Formats: sequence, structure tokens, C-alpha cells
Amino acid sequence: MAQTNLAKKNRTRELLVALLPVAALLVLFGALCLTVNLKGYRLDMYLKIVFNEGVVLAVVATGAIFIYSLGSFDISLGASTLFSAAIGVMVYNSTQSLPLMICTIFGVAIGCSLLSSVLASVFHIPVFVTTVAMMSVLSAVAAQIITANGGALGGIGIPATVVAPLDNVPFKLIALLVFTLICVFVFDFTKIGRRLKFLGSNPVCAKLSGIKVNVYAIVAFVMAGLGVGLGAFLTLVYTPSVTPTTAGSIGMNILVAIVFGGMPISGGSRSRIYAALVGGFSYILLNNILKIVIDSGAGYGISQIVSAVFFLAVVYVTSMNYRTKLLPR
Repeated sequence: MAQTNLAKKNRTRELLVALLPVAALLVLFGALCLTVNLKGYRLDMYLKIVFNEGVVLAVVATGAIFIYSLGSFDISLGASTLFSAAIGVMVYNSTQSLPLMICTIFGVAIGCSLLSSVLASVFHIPVFVTTVAMMSVLSAVAAQIITANGGALGGIGIPATVVAPLDNVPFKLIALLVFTLICVFVFDFTKIGRRLKFLGSNPVCAKLSGIKVNVYAIVAFVMAGLGVGLGAFLTLVYTPSVTPTTAGSIGMNILVAIVFGGMPISGGSRSRIYAALVGGFSYILLNNILKIVIDSGAGYGISQIVSAVFFLAVVYVTSMNYRTKLLPR
């Protein structure tokens, strides 16, 4: 009887912890609405900002879940987004073809991810070293392209009329939902997702079971590349220009967003696609609330401190499900 009661208590606690990220998202949404109204600002303007920023972060983070499920990470995703968008703009300005620009953006994004996966998987270079190197190289090359063609301040861009028909909530919401459903299907209903989680939970046992680590690592990076490509395109739809600072913080924001969504950064069997959606929008909501509340020259630094404290609190709470279990991963 005592064991049964303990099991029920543990299940209840696990359910509450699992629902906590969604509850936090709703609380942050309400806090944003309240804060905007108290300040006398336009709520519709801030909701549009949150939606546009949140969609890009959620899309890129959703693709990144495949990498994080391996217990790995990639902080170069922001630089890949910038580089893909910059090359896409160059292609459009040369060809005046929107379909060719879209294909180029996705091709470049996947190519960057494949290069990272080859360096990390085939040549056995540590992922941290690979992603830091890729981030530096892609950012530098993109900045050079932008500076050479449009100036570091003005940036480069495409005519707003080209993407204006796509700059609306239905299109972006459909793009987000379609990509999410594809990722959910691959991650939860195919052997690819199951083996990625297995590799993240116990890489030694997975290797001994005959799972080819390099193959599935490449698949994970390709899925992340698709997210980067879609994120870069949606960035151009929202702001049809690229500067050296475009998507500069996405790489680190993804890490925070995934944790905000209730997924451990160690990956494994507890990896969930919905963590990217919930965490992505939660982070953007929190960031905008802090920008409104902290209206001072030191606002950015204080916002970062508050975000860091919130990040640590979320990590502590979400780890309650597995803190006392054997061999946590």
C-alpha cells in the first residue's frame, strides 16, 4: 500500500512538473498584457512583435531538438540563420526569383549543418569546438558579404513588396504548424526519433546495439538545418533586410528556450518537440516584459540577470522528476 501511494504521488508530481512550462507560458502572456496596459502602450503592437520573434525562435529551436536529444548542442544556429538569409538576399537580387531564393536559403542552411555534422561525427572533433568555429566563420563571412554589398549599418535586403503577401499571421502560423507536425512525426513515430533518444540516453548501449551514431547525428543536423532555413526565410518575411546583427542571439536563446519548455539539455528519452514551442514563446514573452518594465540604460544587463535567475529556477524545478533516479541522463 505504501509503495502504491508513493507511486501515485510520484506520478502526480511528474504530471505537475510536466504541465509547469505551459502554465508559465500562460502566466507570462497574462503578465505581458497587464504590463503593456499599465504602461499605456499598444497591446496589438507588442503581440505582433512577440509572435514574429517567437515564431522564428520556435522554428529554429524545433529543428535543434534533434541535436539536443543526442545530448549535444549547436550554438552556431544563429550564425547559420544569418548566413543563409544573407546568401538568399544575394541570390534574389541577382535573379529576381523568390522560389530560387527560398531554395537557396534551405540549401545553404542544410549545407552548414551537414558541415558541422561531418566535422563532429566523421572526424571526431568535439561538438563544442565545431560549433564555436562554425559560429565565428559564418558570422564573419556573412558580415563581410553584407558590408561589401550594402554597408554594415544599412545591411542588404530585398524589396518589401516581394514578401509583403506572406507577412501575416495565418501564413507564419501554418508554416510553424506544418514544420512542427513533420518534426513530431519523425521524432515520435519513426525509428529515427527513437534511436536519437536512445543515443542521447545511453550512447554506449546504443552503439553496442548496432546503431550507427554518425548516421543519426547527420540526420539530426539535417533536421536542424531545415529549421534554420525556415527561420531565415521567416526572418526575411518579417524584416526584408539583413544586417550583421540579424539572428545574432538565436544560438544561445535556443538553449534557454528548450530548458524553459521543460526539456533537459542532456537530451535522451525526456526530449520533447513541444519544448521548443512552449519555451520559445515563453522566452520571448519574458524578454519583452523585462524590456518594458526595465526602462533604463542598464535595462539590458538587468534583463539578462533576471533571465539567468529564471533559467536556473526552471532547471531546478524540471530536474525534480529525475533528480533521485538511478543513472540520470
